[in-house]
Amino acid sequence: MLCKRFMMAALFFFVTYGVSSVSVAGEPTEDVRKTTDKLIAIFSDPALKAPDKARERAKQIRKAVDERFDWEEMSKRTLATHWKKRTEKEKKEFTDLFGKLLERTYLDKVESYSGEKVLYIDESVDGNYAVVRVKVVTKKETEILVEYRLKNKSGEWFVYDISIEGVSLVNNYRKQFNSILVRSSYRDLTEKLRTKVEGKD
Repeated sequence: MLCKRFMMAALFFFVTYGVSSVSVAGEPTEDVRKTTDKLIAIFSDPALKAPDKARERAKQIRKAVDERFDWEEMSKRTLATHWKKRTEKEKKEFTDLFGKLLERTYLDKVESYSGEKVLYIDESVDGNYAVVRVKVVTKKETEILVEYRLKNKSGEWFVYDISIEGVSLVNNYRKQFNSILVRSSYRDLTEKLRTKVEGKD
């Protein structure tokens, strides 16, 4: 799977308390900030800190992330040419499984990280596509360069990929999934995803 640094940087997009500096504040960056503010409010809510509120807390976190991630676009890019071969039912199934996989891989560990500094370096917009570039500075002063790739839909920006120091999350999974698909079948891929999502692997 993805390396630990990839996991940490992806999480910092959502959980950093107190952005240290912002040199640009265009619409893509502001939409990212909206999601960050919602998550900070969830983490700071005393009513959600009790152990018996863990499920509700996780539910609210996932809801906030769902509002910013374009799971279908991400799934489409991850399956690449294999996406066109899928039925509408299969596309929906895969999108659901892939979203849950990322939730299990990243969001379940979200509370392990806080206090890191984030510098929004710049953003670039090309029609309906944008890139928000960020530098994450860890507590050990390690710098991690992150690019959030977004697509505009109905006037709002949604994340469809995250690149950590030049390594794309979508490309990473695309290689893994393609390897399974060329050796086996789509059914085998979904069974493997379901096993991971259910925590049996």
